[in-house]
Amino acid sequence: MPNSSSINEFLLLPLADTRQLQLLLFWLLLGIYLAALLGNGLISTAVACDQRLHTPMYFFLLNLALLDLGCISTTLPKAMANTLWDTRAISYTGCAAQLFFFVFFTSAEFSLLTIMSYDRYVAICKPLHYETLMDSRACATMAAAAWGAGVLNSVLHTASTFSLPLCQGNVVNQFFCEIPQILKLACSVFYLREVAFLIFSACLWFGCFVFIVVSYVQIFMAVLRMPSEQGRHKAFSTCLPHLAVVSLFLSTVLYAYLKPPSISSPSMDLMVAVLYSVVPPALNPLIYSMRNKEVKDALRKVVTKCVSEAVNCTSF
Repeated sequence: MPNSSSINEFLLLPLADTRQLQLLLFWLLLGIYLAALLGNGLISTAVACDQRLHTPMYFFLLNLALLDLGCISTTLPKAMANTLWDTRAISYTGCAAQLFFFVFFTSAEFSLLTIMSYDRYVAICKPLHYETLMDSRACATMAAAAWGAGVLNSVLHTASTFSLPLCQGNVVNQFFCEIPQILKLACSVFYLREVAFLIFSACLWFGCFVFIVVSYVQIFMAVLRMPSEQGRHKAFSTCLPHLAVVSLFLSTVLYAYLKPPSISSPSMDLMVAVLYSVVPPALNPLIYSMRNKEVKDALRKVVTKCVSEAVNCTSF
């Protein structure tokens, strides 16, 4: 029976059984990946280049776009390469690195989403104190705390998971290396420590979710008291998609990481993993920014400037 010292690589879950379906999925994943890169890249460029977007809300959107770029780049490129070349292998070091960065980006992103809900709460419910509570120093500190929480959580879980002796082979029933699937390979008497860490993290995440929900309840109550119908519509159109994405993200993550092994199936695990690892980074640019008039105006300026510069270059 193999142990962790003798494992040099892991075998990931194939996304399709036939070559034709593999190629179809490759092009589908490539399209999703390019859309996520384009959307998040444009948002990052627009916020960085447009002086009007140098406000707390857009500063956090910039951080969210960077985290989304990192999150989807951790999982999809390897899945696309394996699908294109009809292979399943990932090195032991590559698997550990993939797990580390995925936990880092997802943990930091959920922390940032919690901060963004607080930002909207202060902006709508305490507008007179907004500039004081959300000054540049406070925003930088909160963003740094989100990234730092991601690093701390990632180091904890990666070190704990890959210090376990592995007795159940090297086949990971997922298209990327995630903690629940690695735990299935661990010797049964040793993995309880990491399970305890997962439950502790889940409690913290659920606490963040409760904070987000309470913040939005306060926001919705304040919005309903607004005399302007246009103001209510703008607030609801901003907050409801935010709450929907957070709910989808947290529910699928908790299901993937805390479900009993008895109700696990490869197809269900694959679908849930796609919902929390691929869908949010691809949809966040549309939900958070592309529907925003200020961002669209900034993007229009950026694209116009790039086109004019390209035309000038070709004219020479």
